Amino acid sequence: MNYFFVTICTVFFSLTSIAAQEKIDKYIVGKGETVNQIAQKFNITPYDIYKLNPDAQKGLKPNSVLLIPKSKGKIAEQPVKSAAKQQPKTHEVLAKETLFGIEKKYDVTDADLKKANPDLEKLGLQVGQILNIPSKNSPKTNVAVKSTVIYHTVLPKETKFSIAKKYDITVAELEQKNPEIVTNLTVGYELLIKGTRPKIVSKTAVAETKAVPVKPIPVVKSEPVSYIDYTVKAKETFYSLSKQYGLTQQQLIELNPALSSGVQEGMVLKVPSKSNQIASNSAKQNVVLTKKNSNDKKTLVLLLPFNIAKNGGDTISSNVSRLNNDKFLNMTLDFYSGALMAIDSAKQVGVSMDVKIFDSNEAKTTSNAAAIFSANDLASADAVVGPFYQSNVEKMANLLEQSNVPVISPLSKDAGNPTPNLYQSIVPVPVLKSVMFDFMNAKQGNIIAVIDKKRETIRKYILENQKKVKIAPLSETGGLNVEGFKSQLVKDRMNYVILETGNTGMIKYTINAMVSVMASYQVQLVILEPNETLDTDEISFEDLTKLHLMYPSATRENNSPEAQMFMQSYRKKNKVNPSTFAIRGFDITFDTMMRLSQDKTYQETAETMITEQVESKFEYHKKEEGGYVNKGVYILYYDTDLTVKEAK
Repeated sequence: MNYFFVTICTVFFSLTSIAAQEKIDKYIVGKGETVNQIAQKFNITPYDIYKLNPDAQKGLKPNSVLLIPKSKGKIAEQPVKSAAKQQPKTHEVLAKETLFGIEKKYDVTDADLKKANPDLEKLGLQVGQILNIPSKNSPKTNVAVKSTVIYHTVLPKETKFSIAKKYDITVAELEQKNPEIVTNLTVGYELLIKGTRPKIVSKTAVAETKAVPVKPIPVVKSEPVSYIDYTVKAKETFYSLSKQYGLTQQQLIELNPALSSGVQEGMVLKVPSKSNQIASNSAKQNVVLTKKNSNDKKTLVLLLPFNIAKNGGDTISSNVSRLNNDKFLNMTLDFYSGALMAIDSAKQVGVSMDVKIFDSNEAKTTSNAAAIFSANDLASADAVVGPFYQSNVEKMANLLEQSNVPVISPLSKDAGNPTPNLYQSIVPVPVLKSVMFDFMNAKQGNIIAVIDKKRETIRKYILENQKKVKIAPLSETGGLNVEGFKSQLVKDRMNYVILETGNTGMIKYTINAMVSVMASYQVQLVILEPNETLDTDEISFEDLTKLHLMYPSATRENNSPEAQMFMQSYRKKNKVNPSTFAIRGFDITFDTMMRLSQDKTYQETAETMITEQVESKFEYHKKEEGGYVNKGVYILYYDTDLTVKEAK
């Protein structure tokens, strides 16, 4: 009995001593920092941070404050059992080496290597970089650390892969701790991440032991994980595959043991189907690209339709006449002048790139793209911009599909045929419309569409795809039924009124009806595409500003210092203001060069980054049928100070 009492006292005082020594520090999160990086900085685990900061599981925000346990860093200072001292190993990264290859060479895990080299998470692997290689015989302490139990409640759209990735464990480890999720992962289920799930005990249990009450959770069935076969393309890496399918390198290897020897073109991999993937686009970041250190000099190819062969023998006077009358040639030359400005601007920020320019000599359905491909090693290029016409740019993409060289379509508005390596940089009209509706729905607005009888196509589109939208009633003569329209308005919410008519009278009736109810309702006028009637003298511009006319646009009015500098430089060099095509030439070329200057492939930047240049936004989304589409849309509106502003 005395022995039992002494033992209890010893444990009690030991725990009291430990608790007294443990102090809490406050840490302000820096921009871009992750829980893993902060944990490494303080020599603690991510679980220690989650324990004191449960909200950190939802993500970190810059300048937010974290509570950091101070005593954890002292554990390593405790006496340890005899362990041979070893000199730290280092490794200089060579060209074409991968993290997997280095980890395999030194027999270390991915987590240990990244812990020893924190910059790997942020900057990736770079040629010439000196890595610290953790020793396999690292000293281990004999101090017993009280285990922390970590739980995670499953949210909608989460998968076992995404949850395992979040806590840096494997899917197998997650299933081992939670056997009930092997067949099905349900929303709302409380997963055990770390530690041992406490057993429910009787009321007579010792005071220090608390039972964790299990609350009934509404079960929502989720679809079982399904897999598809995927064939690896040229130049694809562990990084690009991980981003594409939301898996870690280790998870990819677990699903495909053949990857232990590295990623090879033509390999057939088992990967989650699209229905099981987290929407990677939600993780895209709007970034301002700067040059990354890289020893690899990239190659960019521009295919521009100067069509010199057609006019090589012309006289000077005929060439002058052609310059005055050939709109297509002027468009090409303007685009080219903007591209030259982009190449010069990229050099000024330290981007050294081999830029090759070829005459694509094209008409709407013909070009010499195939001849250029045969005569030049375009398969070794890092990206190709052009040709201009959709059919020609598709042919070039097909020629380069095997080598997985990205082909950027600079001007075509056509949807075209799906090709995996084709990037449509012009925002399609259907995307403009859908983004506009997404914006209004996100604002929880009451949407009313005023559609005249001649616009049956848009009426059908709204009825089939935007079922929450109310269609304003028309009179017997086809005009707006004003009283019926007013009855569709609601209070305490913004009423978005979509105007789909070119009829001057109908436009006036709609605008007058909206202005008359502004004292009682929040109303805003919306158009889905340009409406020439609104630019006539018969429509009051003052009313359009009162109603904050709103519309989607693929370009913006940019008055930033950087944009003004571009305008001034262009005027100084070319003696004229840049045309729309000149600005387009700059935006496409500069954006492509800056993406290529990163320590990622063009495809990897397209899947993770949103960029903005002088007029355009580039937000590429992967299409289900293949290839990429740009969804970089601005929502703009007229303000009462007579300026156009971006809606937030």
